[in-house]
Amino acid sequence: MRVTAEIMGSETQELELRANATYGDLLGAVGLSPHEATVLVDGRPVPNDGAIDTEHVRVLRLIKGG
Repeated sequence: MRVTAEIMGSETQELELRANATYGDLLGAVGLSPHEATVLVDGRPVPNDGAIDTEHVRVLRLIKGG
């Protein structure tokens, strides 16, 4: 399955994922973990273990401080 991932504040990536991939798999494919980012579909966060059912997502990096 082909998915476009818009990483907010950064870049857009075209990904080729397996048919039963999850949103957590998508985060891994863009080099992020669920602790670093969340996936948004139609402006709403989706669970990391949910099956991908769309062709376009936005990835929002979570705020980090130190």
